[in-house]
Amino acid sequence: MRFSTTIANHVWQFDSLKEVMAKASPLRSGDVLAGVAATTNIERMAARFVLADLPLCIFLDEPLLDDSVDEVSRLIRQQHDSVAFAPFGNMSIGEFRNWLLSEYATTQILQDCKWAFTPEMVAAVSKLMRNQDLIAVAVKCQTITAFRNTIGLPDRVSVRIQPNHPTDDMRGVIASTFDGLLYGMGDAVIGINPASDSMLILGDLSKMFDALINEYQIPTQSCVLTHITNTIELINKGVPVDLVFQSIGGTEAVNRSFGVDLAILQEGYEAGLSLNRGSVGNNVMYFETGQGSALSANGHYDIDQQTCEVRAYAVARQFNPLLINTVVGFIGPEYLADGKQILRAALEDHFCGKLLGLPMGCDVCYTNHCDADQDDMDSIIVSLVAAGLTFLIGVPGADDIMLNYQSTSFHDARFIRETLKKRAAPEFESWLQKMQLTDPQGHLLSDGKQFLMAPNTLSVSYG
Repeated sequence: MRFSTTIANHVWQFDSLKEVMAKASPLRSGDVLAGVAATTNIERMAARFVLADLPLCIFLDEPLLDDSVDEVSRLIRQQHDSVAFAPFGNMSIGEFRNWLLSEYATTQILQDCKWAFTPEMVAAVSKLMRNQDLIAVAVKCQTITAFRNTIGLPDRVSVRIQPNHPTDDMRGVIASTFDGLLYGMGDAVIGINPASDSMLILGDLSKMFDALINEYQIPTQSCVLTHITNTIELINKGVPVDLVFQSIGGTEAVNRSFGVDLAILQEGYEAGLSLNRGSVGNNVMYFETGQGSALSANGHYDIDQQTCEVRAYAVARQFNPLLINTVVGFIGPEYLADGKQILRAALEDHFCGKLLGLPMGCDVCYTNHCDADQDDMDSIIVSLVAAGLTFLIGVPGADDIMLNYQSTSFHDARFIRETLKKRAAPEFESWLQKMQLTDPQGHLLSDGKQFLMAPNTLSVSYG
């Protein structure tokens, strides 16, 4: 189907819904690289005019990617709740935006209708929104998950300790972990990206984190962020595993480039559930995503990168994750060129994920060859927390020496806690007070002596 609109006596034409979506997107380098971006700001606005007038139901009638060739498209169709969608069936995308921003779209109503909307609908409306619109709607969305603590409650932000080490040295890993705990972080997860694929090392890391959590009775969970098939093998060998991790994308082709499909994800999900290791909940999955992965894998089918990203959220919500994390600037400037593009992508991803009912976190980050710096990261963090971010990343000094990128630090997380008055998960908050790491108001105590001087039988060497 062709679409058109007229601006200043010039008729702008678009050959497909896919083209309208791509050219309505805010400028980003990945769409330019893919050859799908608008060539001028006028063309971008023309595409938005067209998009605003289209009915929401057009995405049901004209899917961007045929479900006969893509299992993610089939999943999206199967997930769609037509009964919940019925009140919105006659809305245009522009009217949908206005409704989301209205007082009628309450937290409870947004929760009740999260299965009414497909990822493409949500991506489309985000393209019509200013940054403040994305914040205003996202903060109304609430998703609560739980494993050994409760994540996503109002006025709380959790933090992942990311104790990566270039050689997986156990002493370096545990030192970074203690560093994060002493800053009051770690309630989202203690999650390491291992440098090695050695099953022995992966098992040792899992055992070490399990010993740490048990030794200090920490109400949190750990995760070794290895390929899901490795995690399944660890579980089958009796290794203590809390969360099952996998990177995912928005098309079948992207997921196959990661070495997974929906069946493998289901197997990992069931394996994680079978262990029954959660104490206050059973959300066992941890997913990471990022704009640009579809183009990198040549699996985008000329769909813009933000829409591909949101389609990945359909995959995530199928498995009731504890956490999902958009690693927003990790792939590099080829996809998000500078701080402005990273900020916009972060707010889009967070808004779309929250509207679809996901516990959205963000690795606010950039590579060293990107036109961004820590001032940009500060602005992004504040904007995301204002929007109701579920969790963020804590890296010692904000510099990940294993993955070679810049992220956010334990100090950044303390800034959020102190300045924006965001607390840790309630079970973890109580533990911090018990260990005399924080006072009842959440402020850090001077030195954490009680914690450091606790009896310690923890070993950092296995094998």
